[in-house]
Amino acid sequence: MWVCFLRGINVGGNNILPMTDLRGILGKLGFKNARTYIQSGNCLFESDIADAEVISDKISNAIKKKFSFRPKIMMLEAKALQDALANNPFPQAVDEPKYLHFFFMTEEPETIDEEALMAIQKPGELFAYKNKVFYLYASEGIGRSKIGAKVEKVLGVPMTARNLRTVTKLVDMA
Repeated sequence: MWVCFLRGINVGGNNILPMTDLRGILGKLGFKNARTYIQSGNCLFESDIADAEVISDKISNAIKKKFSFRPKIMMLEAKALQDALANNPFPQAVDEPKYLHFFFMTEEPETIDEEALMAIQKPGELFAYKNKVFYLYASEGIGRSKIGAKVEKVLGVPMTARNLRTVTKLVDMA
């Protein structure tokens, strides 16, 4: 089972991609049991293809052909998503799932510059890193977090974030 995160779709009226169309694209590409969750580009499906980059390219090319934009796509095996949830270092977030965000990375960062992150850390924010996932507990919300806004630049690797509620739902769907 694959989990696919599309980045930058259906935001501010840009790169509009209805989830029904996304499921149709996935089906036409031969992916089985395609399901989506909310409008922000979260989908799950089965494939005989074992290479995440090949799958990502197929989806990206099909979206480009139909909608004239190419979204950034991050692929995870369902097991990696389950592991990310199981490794949650902030169990207090279970009662407030909108405050915990999982930043899934395409690769391991060369270094974790904790000093740079601590320099922009606000009171009430906690962060941790494990297995290509940066966890951010932002008690004032992600919109007010400087770490949330700058973590990709500080760590130097592409990533996309999902909150605890979304990650939990996707794990349940998988």
